[in-house]
Amino acid sequence: MDTLFKEVINECINRRYPDMDTEGRHLLNEILVRKDIEKGEIILKEGQISHDFIIVAQGMVRQFYYKNGKDVTEHFSYEGDVIICIESILKQEPTRLMVEALETGTIYLIPNQQLQRLSKASWEVNMFYRKMLEYSLIVSQIKADSWRFETARGRYQHLMETQPEVIKRAPLAHIASYLLMTPETLSRVRAGAL
Repeated sequence: MDTLFKEVINECINRRYPDMDTEGRHLLNEILVRKDIEKGEIILKEGQISHDFIIVAQGMVRQFYYKNGKDVTEHFSYEGDVIICIESILKQEPTRLMVEALETGTIYLIPNQQLQRLSKASWEVNMFYRKMLEYSLIVSQIKADSWRFETARGRYQHLMETQPEVIKRAPLAHIASYLLMTPETLSRVRAGAL
């Protein structure tokens, strides 16, 4: 097992289910598939069915979609994060979301069918699977609440506090769309004018 693999998988597991035992970690490690990605590469396209959970080992990726001809960023993920197109993977239906590499890097795929088989055989893997889904739902709820209840400045402040890597590494146009702002509004927020 390469060092990157071991470090990232342990970080990812520790964020979701730190009590996972060695056997559960070993079972999970056996089904992971490494994939090197290039900046700008579309990892999952609109209309495809998502078959994998994605763990980001190196680099940054984003989930996005098109609405009224505009590109809208749904989520950013970087080292140790899991990306799930939850509706597509659970219902095995085509997704409207896309996943794009914002940086050259490495991801690990967790094939859903193999994860489901392991979840039936191992309580530890089942708990990790559950924790990934719970975390995804919580993140979605926090984002929805931010859109509903926070001002533009509040949304930007929250992003700076909770995901400073996004502020440092993602293009401003993607940050603006993630925060439901125009790039001009984001510039005014960053300058303190709003």
